[in-house]
Amino acid sequence: MRVVENGVASDASSATTEQFRALAREQLPRLLSIARRIVGEDAEDAVQECLLKAFQRYGQLHEPTAGPAWLTSILVNCCHDVGRARSRRSPEVDVDDLERFSLFRKIAYEDPFPYSDSLHLDFLQEFGPEDVRAVVMRLPEMYRVPLVLVYMQGFLVKEVAAMLDVPLGTALSRLHRARKLFEKQMWEYAEETGLLREGLPERGAP
Repeated sequence: MRVVENGVASDASSATTEQFRALAREQLPRLLSIARRIVGEDAEDAVQECLLKAFQRYGQLHEPTAGPAWLTSILVNCCHDVGRARSRRSPEVDVDDLERFSLFRKIAYEDPFPYSDSLHLDFLQEFGPEDVRAVVMRLPEMYRVPLVLVYMQGFLVKEVAAMLDVPLGTALSRLHRARKLFEKQMWEYAEETGLLREGLPERGAP
């Protein structure tokens, strides 16, 4: 092992740097994917800040296999900081109205594809990847983060609770409301963007 002199890094620190670089290269696509779903166009800024903080704290990572989850936890906090920097107030969510909403019932009642034998599947198939991303970005950050981490990244709810530093019950409650809000926003998005236009009857038609 070399002795550090005149700012020359030791073999040990060089090895640590290479280990971090390897982890960062491996996880970069996944981190960008998560960040895009949470903060949209600010994803690259959030990931850059995440990697900087992770490098500074790399000595805290004692188990290499925990690296992906550790980086995700740092990224979630960075995305939160980006959201606060935007100074955008999260839209109010009417919890009672949200609990009453059912996408299944809404599709069945509105019957957007009257000649379909698989109405609900036809509705979901109208959504491409970009449509899903647009709907996700409509959700307030409080609900968007757990939805992305659990359903799109496969983390357990207890892992997400630890990342967000909230009780498990709080994480479960947010996830439940996130699902309901996502379904509600899917329907509203479909109406606004014309995904159902061909299936809906013309105005004035019997």
